Amino acid sequence: MTSADDHKEAMQALKAKQREKVKKAEHIDRGLILVHTGKGKGKSSSAFGVTARALGWGHQVAVVQFIKGTWKTGEREFFKRFPDQVHWHTMGEGFTWNTQDKERDIAAAESAFEKAKDLLTSGDFDLVLLDEINIALRYDYLDIDSVVNAIKERSKRTSVILTGRDAKPELMQLADLVTEMTEIKHPFKAGIKAKQGIDY
Repeated sequence: MTSADDHKEAMQALKAKQREKVKKAEHIDRGLILVHTGKGKGKSSSAFGVTARALGWGHQVAVVQFIKGTWKTGEREFFKRFPDQVHWHTMGEGFTWNTQDKERDIAAAESAFEKAKDLLTSGDFDLVLLDEINIALRYDYLDIDSVVNAIKERSKRTSVILTGRDAKPELMQLADLVTEMTEIKHPFKAGIKAKQGIDY
């Protein structure tokens, strides 16, 4: 077991190392690009956590949901409480296996993407969340080059978060931060239905 003195010395060395890293890091005058992907749960949940953080600083936020459709969710109900700061656009028609109509899904994705481009370039937002856009890209409902160009052409002020499984390599290359959620265990695989307040 480490002694108190040894622990203190190790923590002091760690603190000095961390301060040196912070000193070398630089402030940038542009928004960041964050990608939340992977098979594990928590991609959108994490993005909504960042959204709450941005609101805490009085930032202006826009959300475009590409898949979720009219499904009532806790996050949507919560962020309704901030109508002056959160501009919410649910553009999808629900899970892809529900519509079973590729042309309709493509049209919905393209409509959502047009809205997203307007929000990204407007200069009005500190953060734009493109929820489940990776799913629209996965099924080729959107062109990856068009999405990459839209992100590159966004307002300098605007950070963007892109969520969903199977993020395209082009997006991950472009991003400042990529987080992959890994599933270890999931209640649905044990036969437990989605729970209000936890899953939606």
